[in-house]
Amino acid sequence: MSPQSEPVRPEVLSEPAEYSPAERTVLLRLAHQSIEAALEERHLDLSPPSQHLAEYRGAFTTLRHHGRLRGCIGYVFPTQSLYQTVAETARAAAFDDPRFEPVSLAEALTVTIEISVLSPLRPVAAEDVLLGQHGLVVTQGSRRGLLLPQVPIEWDWDRETFLAQTCLKAGLDPDAWRHGAELQAFTAEVFGEE
Repeated sequence: MSPQSEPVRPEVLSEPAEYSPAERTVLLRLAHQSIEAALEERHLDLSPPSQHLAEYRGAFTTLRHHGRLRGCIGYVFPTQSLYQTVAETARAAAFDDPRFEPVSLAEALTVTIEISVLSPLRPVAAEDVLLGQHGLVVTQGSRRGLLLPQVPIEWDWDRETFLAQTCLKAGLDPDAWRHGAELQAFTAEVFGEE
């Protein structure tokens, strides 16, 4: 296949940033502080430093160690301030993600963090799911699976694979999205460390 005929890989689409570079830095620093405070068994002040960071938002915190996933935990629905959510999800990603052993002190010093601040969920038809822009929630009965907007881009998935993988994440058949599973989309402002 010639370079001209290779498929174009979509990029993560971004809307204008809601969070300033300073706010992003505050949240990334907070995530690190939350992990360190848990390791040192000390209290962390979770009073939001601004009204904007006090707004209730859903968010996920993703940890990577030497480029490899090391933990990811989040809340789709806003239950507390973004500031508190980031602190809680960073700690949970480091110590409570059942796919991984708890982060050690040595790892905590070198782990990189990515934060995804979520928009509210809205119903979406399968054909309207936009790769790189939409995160996806698939629900059927008591089962629910979620994948962030960056996941299909990182894995080079097409739309059908993204839908199938989100179904599998929910513990459903991969084609449940064709057979009555509820689809909801969200966008995310994603930022992190290199």
